[in-house]
Amino acid sequence: MKFIDRERELKALEERWASDTAQLFIIYGKRRVGKTELIKQFIKDKQAVYFLASQSTEKEQLQSLGRAIGGQFGDPALARNGFAQWLDVFEYLKKNIKERFVLAIDEYPYLAEADKAVSSLFQKGWDEFLKESNIFLILSGSSIAMMESETLIYGAPLFGRRTGQLLLKPLAFRPSWQFFPDKSFNDFLEIYAITGGMPAYLAEFNPKRSIEANILDKIFLPTAYLFNEVDFILRQELREPKNYMAILKAVAFGKTKLGNIVNETGLDKNLTNKYLSVLERLQIVEREFSVTESSAAKSRKGLYKLCNNFVRFWFQYVYLYKSDLEIGRHDEPLRKIKENFFVLESIAYEDICLELAREIEDGLFYFERAGKWWDKNEEIDVVALNSETKEILFGEAKWSQKMIGTDIYENLKRKARLVDWNRGDRKEHYALFSKSGFTKDMIARAKKENVRLIHRDKLIL
Repeated sequence: MKFIDRERELKALEERWASDTAQLFIIYGKRRVGKTELIKQFIKDKQAVYFLASQSTEKEQLQSLGRAIGGQFGDPALARNGFAQWLDVFEYLKKNIKERFVLAIDEYPYLAEADKAVSSLFQKGWDEFLKESNIFLILSGSSIAMMESETLIYGAPLFGRRTGQLLLKPLAFRPSWQFFPDKSFNDFLEIYAITGGMPAYLAEFNPKRSIEANILDKIFLPTAYLFNEVDFILRQELREPKNYMAILKAVAFGKTKLGNIVNETGLDKNLTNKYLSVLERLQIVEREFSVTESSAAKSRKGLYKLCNNFVRFWFQYVYLYKSDLEIGRHDEPLRKIKENFFVLESIAYEDICLELAREIEDGLFYFERAGKWWDKNEEIDVVALNSETKEILFGEAKWSQKMIGTDIYENLKRKARLVDWNRGDRKEHYALFSKSGFTKDMIARAKKENVRLIHRDKLIL
């Protein structure tokens, strides 16, 4: 896979590497987000062993790890026989590491599944053998729940031993675009509306083929890994995914309030709340609050949304038509995509505009917070504010074939007057984001009133 971005993450790892103390570093994040590529990029010029755990027995894991470490240290006996137990691994490393050395164990949760005591053994191994050594131990995993329960939360066997942790998140829009540098903004947005910033999903798409051909080959084909991707993610994290699937389907089709989700799924309200909390912790769903809410934790106005563009696409065009797709019937889902795909593009563009707003921040004011605002039936796509300077930015995003005219601007100003934040004592800024550009009247008005105009992803005024 092409390695893109992740400069901050690599810098954090390199800074730890440069220290003269032992490191136990935790890397975790959703499946396909790029953890393995990050690790491989970090260790490529270092003395290191990368070990990918598998769903096999403890004995098999120890034999495989012995082959890897034995090969690195020129120890044919260890490579042939493997380790007998986990404490032998740590003792061997302490005796044989003479200079800085990385041991990266990927998909660590598989070790914990094979032996419930393994994290306690790693704790003992760290305390007795490794914490005073030259080791840089990386434990990485895609099961967020297990990584937290085994390494991060209070009471976890390795809690208090880690020296750093990194939750790897999907790429932002611009770094994602680097997978397809020759694509226009509009053409890449079609891809991004499906894949989001997940590197493995982006890497699946062939830039030389049409969006329809990619969907047919990479998603609709029953043998393609993206065909069952959401099923796999849920089954990896959850024992009984049926109710979670119902909730995700409801959210994917626009049910954003708890009451609406309860009505759509028929599940008990308390149970639905519990399931949503789990999905939030797994970073599949997030609860979004209006940006002016002073205490989001206590607010009842939060709306649920999917964290992943692909999950939204999958529920709307794979989940609903899975029986047809299994037997090679694509006509109906393709027809639906042609009719409604602009909705997914619009949702993606609104999210992208929050990123684009950050790019004009230097010319305006420091954004303390940025997000969406809503109240009852009114909504503003982009709102950024600073409580110290009492400045606020209002922005409207339109993914439409029509140019933005002064009517859109006037409506944005009307909605801005509804925002109850330092009303009467604030400095207001305005920005308009458009797929198709702006009318001559709007450009003239923007020059006169200092309105920021962003055409697709470019600041033109």
